[in-house]
Amino acid sequence: MVDSVSDSVETTSRDTRTVGVRVRAEHEQLVMLRALAETVALIADFGLDEVTDIRLALDEVATSLIAGAVADSTLSCDFDYDEHRMTVRVTSTAATESLLDQEGFGWHIVRTLTRGVGVVQHPYDVARGGYPTDVEFSWYRGGADGA
Repeated sequence: MVDSVSDSVETTSRDTRTVGVRVRAEHEQLVMLRALAETVALIADFGLDEVTDIRLALDEVATSLIAGAVADSTLSCDFDYDEHRMTVRVTSTAATESLLDQEGFGWHIVRTLTRGVGVVQHPYDVARGGYPTDVEFSWYRGGADGA
């Protein structure tokens, strides 16, 4: 079930656009997240190889967050893009106080495909019943190195 979808256009000097979605933190939602990543990347006029890379990176990040999420919680995903880059932020509430295992092959792929990956876990949130966890990565036209 999709909890909400928002599409907002911000007017800044860089003409950044943001598209976001909130879904239940369930593996069944990965298909929708992949489709949204592909659609947003195509609208942002990224090439097909770049679209695939962005979708693969999101898939790995979202899969990891869903696997560790508190039962019945949500996962938020925001895509910010302009003519030069796309930044993807994925947020969920983790059941345990431990940052995601970033040593596996999947995370190696994320680091290879993107400019950088940042993971932040906040203190326990009583209202959410877990540890809010944010993952952000960026992709630049021409590849992860911005060339």
